[in-house]
Amino acid sequence: MKVMWLLAVVVAAPLAGCGGTADDDNDLQVLNVNSRYTVESVHVMGLHRLKISDPLRSELDQVIGSKYDDSVLKKLADRIRKELRASDVKINAVRGSEPDHLIVNFQVNAHEQRFDLNMAKFLYDSKQGWTGDGSATTHIQGNAFTFGLLSDGDSLIERFAGVRVKFERKNLGTDRLQLRFEFDSFHEQWNQATLNAAQPSEIYRTRQVFTPEATVVIAQPLELSFGVSFARFRPTAAAAKTESANAVVSTLRYHRRWGSEQELTGAYSIRSATSVLESDPAYTRQFVEARYRFRHVHNSVEIGFLAGRLNGHAPLFERFVLGDSARLRGWNKFDLDPLGGSRVVHGSIDYRYRFLQAFYDTGAVWDRAQDREQKQSVGVGFKKEPFQLAVAFPIRAGHADPVFYAGMNF
Repeated sequence: MKVMWLLAVVVAAPLAGCGGTADDDNDLQVLNVNSRYTVESVHVMGLHRLKISDPLRSELDQVIGSKYDDSVLKKLADRIRKELRASDVKINAVRGSEPDHLIVNFQVNAHEQRFDLNMAKFLYDSKQGWTGDGSATTHIQGNAFTFGLLSDGDSLIERFAGVRVKFERKNLGTDRLQLRFEFDSFHEQWNQATLNAAQPSEIYRTRQVFTPEATVVIAQPLELSFGVSFARFRPTAAAAKTESANAVVSTLRYHRRWGSEQELTGAYSIRSATSVLESDPAYTRQFVEARYRFRHVHNSVEIGFLAGRLNGHAPLFERFVLGDSARLRGWNKFDLDPLGGSRVVHGSIDYRYRFLQAFYDTGAVWDRAQDREQKQSVGVGFKKEPFQLAVAFPIRAGHADPVFYAGMNF
């Protein structure tokens, strides 16, 4: 019997130190315990006036109501770190207000990274083709310098391709005052339907825009931007001179969030071009939009509205467009109005359950009141931030002519 006890001690002794350190045991025990809990809410902390993109916020909200998963939360922490250009993001879990629930806090170190890349939009539209918008930004002592390349056939009546250069200072003596300078240089391509409907003098082949702008934070959910937009465009006619569309621009924005479930954003913008600024066309463009989001566990509902009015004779890049990847999805903008409109109104409802999406759009774009015709469309898709795949159908008599969308951040 003594021999058996001696053999047991000899065999067990080398294994006594193979179970890992005490810290490893504690970490494993915490993970095992936390995995039994449900995530009650998610918060990002550590930066004043913290702003997170909607796609990232949506991913954070998706873990609410699910079991605590350390690997998923670490991936989200890495995404937060990259988007906010932070040096480190730590995950802290504390007891929730209900039994067996945890509140997850992402603690952000405010030190920013020097360089980052961003793909604002990468989209394929079965009617309009490809759209891409990417940029690189470097940060030096609170200043941000951005250089971007884009080819956009989605957001305006024409396809414009070229470069975008921006300088931003987000703290000008106080974090309530920001300054931005942007310069754009584009080459234009036109759909044949637009060329057939427009006057030759309305078609331009190049466009450059320089916009100095300041932003003042009036209150925490409310901010005002104001500046001047200096635009120059060269008509395609050989004898035509370069024209200018110089305008005073101002935008009032509102952004309010109630916990992780509700969010409201809104904006009113006005752009006025006059001869005082040596602008060739004189016009006033007003635009208002609002969007409300409600999320609960894996369900989300998003309601959007916009309206615009354009007075005077404005260049085509100022006219309103429906029938793209975000507004009146499923319709072809050149079928609605190949020149765009001076009046627009649009509403939409989007519903998501996990990665499945369904939406309904209605809207109209017109010049004369008697020409206004309300259109509608429906669609379904798959959306997992930042990627989206969708098919939309215009509601009209006759044959169905769907439009397919695929890409990121649209």
